[in-house]
Amino acid sequence: MKNTIKKLAYGASVLALTLPAVVGAYGAFDPTAGGGTGLPQSSLMSIITNIMKWLLTAIGIAGVIGFAIAGILYLTAAGDEKRIETAKKAMVASIIGVVVALVGVVALNAASAMLGGNQF
Repeated sequence: MKNTIKKLAYGASVLALTLPAVVGAYGAFDPTAGGGTGLPQSSLMSIITNIMKWLLTAIGIAGVIGFAIAGILYLTAAGDEKRIETAKKAMVASIIGVVVALVGVVALNAASAMLGGNQF
């Protein structure tokens, strides 16, 4: 039962992390993009910004999934101190991951606004 839950959690997280890449790759094969050359007509700054946004989204999703898994571990600990400590450590790590992702999004938007010449 425990291995089945782990496999389902891993499968769901892999699907959640790879789905944006698969959907985003669809536009790369559009022959009308880039004036018929097949190349995207974006600036380097927008490409880097999009990559960073995708990575920060993936980190945020992984953090939320980790938080849910840590909650399940805590609920199923049944008073076992070792499992409770493991769940608490996992919860702290996932909270740190979500906070890092949120700080990264704020920093990316601020840097993008400053470099793009826009007001906050």
